[in-house]
Amino acid sequence: MQQKEENFKLVFEQLYGPVLAYTKTLTNSHDKAKDIVQNCFIILWQKRPDLIESPTLKRFLFTTAYNSFVDLYRKDQRKNTILDDIKYSMAYEHTNEENGNVEIKIKKLKMVIQQLPPKCQQILLLNKRDGLKYKEIALRLDISVKTVESQMRIAFKKIRETFKADEIMFFLQFL
Repeated sequence: MQQKEENFKLVFEQLYGPVLAYTKTLTNSHDKAKDIVQNCFIILWQKRPDLIESPTLKRFLFTTAYNSFVDLYRKDQRKNTILDDIKYSMAYEHTNEENGNVEIKIKKLKMVIQQLPPKCQQILLLNKRDGLKYKEIALRLDISVKTVESQMRIAFKKIRETFKADEIMFFLQFL
């Protein structure tokens, strides 16, 4: 038994470095390469009665290292594929959720605009929907620019108040 352990130790000392260097070129990672080489020597230890005196020992270790790398690579690929699928599904759900929230917010905004006083509503729509500047609105409606500014301030205040209540409710749902 002592002789086999000595032989194994010699094989380990002679081949660990070269097998590690080879495996590092495959993995581009020192830690992964060390893990693979360690597993190769464990397999060699388990199969030592058949291999320790064999002239193909070096080929066995390099082949085992390569096969272990391929197994690890395939496992990582499957894991990455699964992670990509999860990321995609989460992004898809988030996008759908956001689209649903946007539609709800648009409906709510339309409702708030409809509840504004008629003059305020008209001024807001001329500015936001039609793209008119305050001065153009004032000329069209025969009112002062200050009145346009005042009506826009009232409209924005009501809109902010409506959506601020939603933000508070959204925040309270997570508490």
